[in-house]
Amino acid sequence: MDRLYNFTEEQRLFRKGDSVVERARPTPDEKASAPQPPVYDKLAGHYDCAFQWLEDWGLRKLRAQLLRELPEDSRVLEVGAGTGLNFAHYPRGAQGAASEFSIEMLKRARVKPRPPRVQLVQARAEGLPFAAATFDAAFATLVFCSVDSPAQGFAELCRVVRPGGTVALLEHVRPGGPLGPVFDALNRFTVWLCQDHFNRRTAEAAARAGLRVERVEKHLFGVVQLIICRVI
Repeated sequence: MDRLYNFTEEQRLFRKGDSVVERARPTPDEKASAPQPPVYDKLAGHYDCAFQWLEDWGLRKLRAQLLRELPEDSRVLEVGAGTGLNFAHYPRGAQGAASEFSIEMLKRARVKPRPPRVQLVQARAEGLPFAAATFDAAFATLVFCSVDSPAQGFAELCRVVRPGGTVALLEHVRPGGPLGPVFDALNRFTVWLCQDHFNRRTAEAAARAGLRVERVEKHLFGVVQLIICRVI
């Protein structure tokens, strides 16, 4: 039977070779300081339908393009898996974990087909429950626009992905040109509405955190970027 891991019911996660990747149970202090459930718990039931037009407009193809950047038969981490829209595009032979902070989003991801050796994990991007260098690659789609601390999230990716491993991102960002100030103006409203930052410069943030940004592709009028990084 499929399990949903949140580290209160099960400490062991999955096997990496002959070793077990695990995390100690949270202390009372950690529980007290844990953030409140995100707004995406409330949006989860409508998420797929609400953003279907974006998928049809080109986002689905970009998801597939992003995941082609990942090596086959590798240990992969998805950060911010949401309702599981990327599962259909996972590389052949992938094993590892799909993490998501919103428990309601995870419930919807749970019913979607996914590779049998990929476990669902409730976790924040800024606090990933994995040992150092656990994964060969990690990726995220439309995630770093809404995490509380992109710098901390990227630092975690640098920690859990092995040196030389790939970090692939598909993110909406602040576009250049005349659209930039428009997105600045919209940002206050979108943060209030759904914790979504419209004017982040994600590639620059990844580089500041220590990732080597190897390629940036602009899509959908520069609003969406495909960002390929390397852990150094």
